[in-house]
Amino acid sequence: MAGINLDDSVMPTRLDAVVNWARRNSLWPLPFGTACCAIEFMSVMASRYDFSRFGAEALRFSPRQSDLLLVLGTVTNKQAPVLRQIYAQMAEPKWVVSVGVCASSGGMYRTYATLQGIDRVVPVDVYVPGCPPRPETMIYGVMQLQKKISRESLAARKEHIDQFYRSLARQEELSRAQGLTSYQAVREMVLEAGEQGAERIW
Repeated sequence: MAGINLDDSVMPTRLDAVVNWARRNSLWPLPFGTACCAIEFMSVMASRYDFSRFGAEALRFSPRQSDLLLVLGTVTNKQAPVLRQIYAQMAEPKWVVSVGVCASSGGMYRTYATLQGIDRVVPVDVYVPGCPPRPETMIYGVMQLQKKISRESLAARKEHIDQFYRSLARQEELSRAQGLTSYQAVREMVLEAGEQGAERIW
């Protein structure tokens, strides 16, 4: 064993740092595209912008094979339970990027039928502004998410996701107890949160 220099073989670090390094460089996106933001996203995946530079070229349309949910476009109130189910089925740990003003705040659709921000029903990590945002803006949003992933702790991410699962369990309990559909249960939870001065149900 003579002649071995441990300085060349050992690198002190933290578990969080190593795991987050792997997580931020191997994102598997799932696009939930409902409007024009999804068209802009198509160019992000093409060769001109090359999303694969960020380790996110493994585009999946199955939530069980994805860990990054990109909500691209307007989401109606009737779509809210579907969005929550897709998020619940995704592999853990998971992150959400709200792309465009419609997903982030309802945009120009200030109506009873449009969800005024997806963060009311699912946790959102990064908001990307624009109507629709340019591909460079979407890429910048993912870069900000990578910075966030590198700084977070494993326990904090788990608690963040567990908060959502607790709200999902309450949604299912409401559906069973009152015979409500998933849409009606989410609506009741949103109304109840509003009465309590809260903006989200998770």
